Amino acid sequence: MDNAGSLGELRALDVFRELSATGQQMLECGMQLNHFDELKTIINKGNTVSGAYVVVRGRLRVYSISPGGNEATLYFINPGEVCILALNCIFNNLQYPAWVQSEPDTCVGMIPSLTYRTLFQNEPSIQNLTVHALSVLVFRLMEELEEIHSLNLNERLAKFILMRSEGVGQLRMTQSELAAHLGTTREVIAKLLRRMVADKAVKTLRGAIVVEQAEQLARLAGQR
Repeated sequence: MDNAGSLGELRALDVFRELSATGQQMLECGMQLNHFDELKTIINKGNTVSGAYVVVRGRLRVYSISPGGNEATLYFINPGEVCILALNCIFNNLQYPAWVQSEPDTCVGMIPSLTYRTLFQNEPSIQNLTVHALSVLVFRLMEELEEIHSLNLNERLAKFILMRSEGVGQLRMTQSELAAHLGTTREVIAKLLRRMVADKAVKTLRGAIVVEQAEQLARLAGQR
């Protein structure tokens, strides 16, 4: 999709529809659109952040890497959301503290630091977006910590499949991607999925997991 089409998608987001005419002009003049067709790490820990990142389409995954090399997802950034860690960097002159990975067919708008800070000072919708991003981040991190402490890995996997397959009945992620999200190995995920297949809760395809019996999967997730 070209930049004109992506700008149209951006304008359709609630927060940008509420900008003043001056704010919309500033945004369109300063923002850069970046398209990612495949899974790709686009920010590394320690990088200098030059602006705010808003997801227009697709999704970004923010993750950490342990000293042993294992990945673990911190949170996802969905369409219409802004990366709060990047905002913290541009407001406090810090380097990015984690890694960011794009999903296939993702479009991200990068709003230069000075532009975003000016919009933040003058536009209530940008102020609301920033506060919302902070509250969502805190909620998601607390939810993740609660799951780590209260659920075993099998329950966490079952819950993740249920949540991410809602509406379509299918989760398009590889076993390696699931392992990276949950902070374990592909071999462990493969073993757990084999049990779920034996329980007729899911069916595995190449690069995807199909929910066969949602109620059975909910029981495995400890929800029934």
